Amino acid sequence: MKNILFIDRDGTIVKEAKAPDYVLDTFEELEFYPEVFRYLGKIARNLNYELVMVTNQDGLGTKTLPTETFWNIHNKIMKAFENEGIVFTKVFIDDSYPEDKKPTRKPGIAMVTEYIDNPKYDLANSFMIGDRLTDIEFAKNLGAKGIFINNDEALGATEINSKREELDQTIALQTTSWKEIYRFLKKQN
Repeated sequence: MKNILFIDRDGTIVKEAKAPDYVLDTFEELEFYPEVFRYLGKIARNLNYELVMVTNQDGLGTKTLPTETFWNIHNKIMKAFENEGIVFTKVFIDDSYPEDKKPTRKPGIAMVTEYIDNPKYDLANSFMIGDRLTDIEFAKNLGAKGIFINNDEALGATEINSKREELDQTIALQTTSWKEIYRFLKKQN
């Protein structure tokens, strides 16, 4: 059985865009997360995980985030990882807004139904890596574990504490370091 690393995009492998809109819509804003190439590369080469990107992109295809702009930046991101030997088997993108409450939007798991109850995959020993509480809830809903990249200590602490009991069993690691993620996964593997 294969283990999966479900990985969020913004705030996880690339830096979150700045306020007020938090939309990565220019190449000037594109900044990769520190050491992500080095340590995600080690994970891809040395550990037994299939890499799957799962990302919410609010309003993709609207005036706020035009389709062409999104795909130009997204394809540049994917090519940069591919150039380093890091290949995502699948990329799932939800373009809805939170208020739409679609089952495909994280923490919903409808985007990844092909992995659910599939005997080829071991979700119990798989992880979701992300920087938001919705990523951890996504892991819980899948029956996987969460790795929380806590980029905003104050926000993260508030979010986590508000649902601590509910998420304690799901959060396997809280960090801001891809080096720590690699070391943790190496021990798991």
